[in-house]
Amino acid sequence: MKEKEIKKTQNAQYDAGNITALEGLEAVRMRPAMYIGSTDVKGLHHLVWEVVDNSIDEHLAGHCTRVDVVILADNSIRVSDDGRGIPVGRHEKLGKSALEVVMTVLHAGGKFDKDTYKVSGGLHGVGVSCVNALSVHLLAEVHRDGKVYQQEYERGKPLGEVKVVGEAEDTGTIITFKPDGQIFETLEYKYEVLANRLRELSYLNKGLTLTLTDEREKDEEGNFRSETFYSEGGLAEFVQYLDETRTRLLEQPIHITGGEENVQVEVAMQYNTSYTENVFSYVNNIHTHEGGTHVQGFRRAINRLFKQYGEENGYFKKLKFTIAGEDFREGLTAVVSVKVPEPQFKGQTKGELGNSEVNGIVSRIVGKRLSYWLEEHPNEAKRIIDKVILAATARHAARKARELVQRKNVLTGSGLPGKLADCSSKDPNISELFLVEGDSAGGTAKQGRDRNFQAIMPLRGKILNVEKALEHRIYENEEIKNIFTALGVTVTEDENGQRVLNIEKLRYHKVIIMCDADVDGSHIVTLILTFFFRYMHKLIEEGYVYIAQPPLYQVRKGKQFRYCWNDEERNEAIRLYADGGNPDSVKVQRYKGLGEMNAEQLWETTMDPDSRFLKQVTIEDAMEADRVFSMLMGDEVPPRRAFIEANAKYANVDA
Repeated sequence: MKEKEIKKTQNAQYDAGNITALEGLEAVRMRPAMYIGSTDVKGLHHLVWEVVDNSIDEHLAGHCTRVDVVILADNSIRVSDDGRGIPVGRHEKLGKSALEVVMTVLHAGGKFDKDTYKVSGGLHGVGVSCVNALSVHLLAEVHRDGKVYQQEYERGKPLGEVKVVGEAEDTGTIITFKPDGQIFETLEYKYEVLANRLRELSYLNKGLTLTLTDEREKDEEGNFRSETFYSEGGLAEFVQYLDETRTRLLEQPIHITGGEENVQVEVAMQYNTSYTENVFSYVNNIHTHEGGTHVQGFRRAINRLFKQYGEENGYFKKLKFTIAGEDFREGLTAVVSVKVPEPQFKGQTKGELGNSEVNGIVSRIVGKRLSYWLEEHPNEAKRIIDKVILAATARHAARKARELVQRKNVLTGSGLPGKLADCSSKDPNISELFLVEGDSAGGTAKQGRDRNFQAIMPLRGKILNVEKALEHRIYENEEIKNIFTALGVTVTEDENGQRVLNIEKLRYHKVIIMCDADVDGSHIVTLILTFFFRYMHKLIEEGYVYIAQPPLYQVRKGKQFRYCWNDEERNEAIRLYADGGNPDSVKVQRYKGLGEMNAEQLWETTMDPDSRFLKQVTIEDAMEADRVFSMLMGDEVPPRRAFIEANAKYANVDA
């Protein structure tokens, strides 16, 4: 058949019969990631947020004071509130209960009625119906008008009409749902993920009580794990929580509230002795992780007011270089929260606010209140200005140090570190760089690797703790310089003086941290991750950073052996090899270091793409990650000790 005839036949097959019309919630089940972002653990938790958002909206409207979240024994979730309760009367247009409409029809709900909800979160009104569509079972219970109403659903479809099952003296809504195993990759909820978000919501909605209870496991006293989150001070308390492991420059956070054109603005900010800026932003309780016009307005006000204050008081006269916007924000921790009636977001996931008018509103409100604060707190204002001058001086020194490192690479040809055993491939998509603890393990890894696509760079000892170091000191550190040059990345500054990582010439799309499976190895991993989080954040965002998982044990009997990555696998191997039920007929080797394996063993357990285990480093909660890194690597000892005691895994192994 000729080419033209083939095309004609194919075109003829495309007619009305090829057009698929998805009814009801079928579209959600067919393309769930379009509605909740993903079907992994993040999407699983997103279901909870969609239900909780409805309760929060009731609170914002002045009708809800409490939200209770329970993880049930089978990983189902129950969310209950004391709001008005979802309406259950007959919907005139659709001819069914309003409850059923809300639970089964996309873009249905009170959020589209400006008189019902002035502001709201959620996913454009598709939230709770999406949860219903992606749940194998959902039970909706409504308390209102003195009665208890119920309706059950299976994968989004009602199992019957709304029915009255009892009398009620209270009001509210209870949603119980079990995520569908046909949709989600995992069905296990993480307590910490839910707790972190509920804590966040308590600060963003002062006066609202939120509780979390985990009924999957009881403690020794027979109690379920449970926490209550409540804030009276709102964002001021939020900033204090975020900065609890840092040394503060101000006695109390600067707390700003105000409104203009139906937009409500709340900001809390605190300066500390660290070298990083941490600004977290929200629109209608939604975390805008990419910022937007509200953050732009906040930064504009900060830059303008502090620059004006410093110039008017002659604090910048002796400087030989200009102050940049970044200098005013070093050591700043802030939360910017706005309530916007009709927010315009860039992208379905609502990562960035686009409303242009919000920029000016936030800038004016923050500028006005901050001007008063500077007049009333001259001593603390001077402390901030001193910090700004230090930041500018350090940034100037860091720029020189960066330029020196990067110019040296250009002048010396490839500029690759002498310790780097590079791979032959020049394709970053398949190339891997192993950052290996110590020269000994590095030598073994060089022997065991596949030279075509695997590069090895040994790191001597523990790299610099960047959490405690000025930026120019970082570029003077030999190990960190080697990482920069081996990766092929460079650091520049944008028009605001903000540090920017350029990864256009990144040489490897897998950067694998490979350290010993002991306390020292874990410490080195944490040091390297701190460096990547603070100075190569983009590599983590792009999914290029991994942690190798060498085995903890080898269980051997004669010529038979198994590698084991945890105690459960070790015990299973011991049972398998037990001679006549006698576990002592074992030989168990505990690998404390990579150097205890020969090249072949290291390859087959830790480096071979067909058999190895890698953990990809991701940032599920940037705010909590920032707090944990600050706590683990900062100056405050008590919080770090408490964290280690609560999470220690090596107490018995390496004692």
